[in-house]
Formats: sequence, structure tokens, C-alpha cells
Amino acid sequence: MRKGFTLIELLIVLAVIAALMAVATPVALNAVRSAKANQVAQNLRNIVASAENYFNVEKPANPTAAITLTNLNTQNYLKITNTTGYTLSVASGTQSGQFVITARYIGNDVPLAEVQKNLPGATGTNANIQYQTTVQKWW
Repeated sequence: MRKGFTLIELLIVLAVIAALMAVATPVALNAVRSAKANQVAQNLRNIVASAENYFNVEKPANPTAAITLTNLNTQNYLKITNTTGYTLSVASGTQSGQFVITARYIGNDVPLAEVQKNLPGATGTNANIQYQTTVQKWW
């Protein structure tokens, strides 16, 4: 009696593995896409919240120039190690003393609809997802 596997047995095992991979791959890719969208939503929310905190605590004379991603990270208002693909802008609002804080993700690798599941206030397109809030200067 010879030891080992026959060619048919090996082909059956390979066919079973291929079938399992065909089922598992789309599920795994979907989970990765969902996780990335969740990360983008959380980062946008954190950037806007830290900019609001900076605005209210530091009371900058010129918020449009003072509130930047670099400033927020340097002064420990924000703890995002990789801000690649994210931008932050502060613009004057429609009323006196009002400012609009806008965080954007321009990575173009996450669908807007997936981000909106975790951050309903997100707007824009897949290539330019943004989240914003308005703050009032009282000082």
C-alpha cells in the first residue's frame, strides 16, 4: 500500500478552499470598507470637536488663522497621528462674531453613504466629505 494523496483528493481539497475563499473575500472587503468609513467619521467628528474646544478655551483673536490641524495637534487638543487626507478650515459666518468650522476628508477611498451611517451630518461627495459646525465668538 502506497502512502500519500491522489491527484483527485488534492483537487477536491483545492476546490473546497477556493469555494470558501469566494464566500469569505466579499465579507472581509465589506468589513474593511465599513471600518475605514467609521474611522473617517470619527476623525471628522474629533477634528471639529477639538476645533470647537480650542476656539472656546484659547479665545483666539483671529480664529481663521489660529485654528489649524497643526495647531490642534501641537497644543494637545487633537490626538490624530495621521492627518493625511484631512483638512480644516475656519471661515467667517453670516453674522458678526460667527465662524464656520469645516473638516474635510479628501482621500476619495470611502463612500459618503458609508460615512453618513456613522456621522449623519456629513455632506459632500465621495471625493470631498465634509463635516461642519458654527461657533459664536462672545469675547
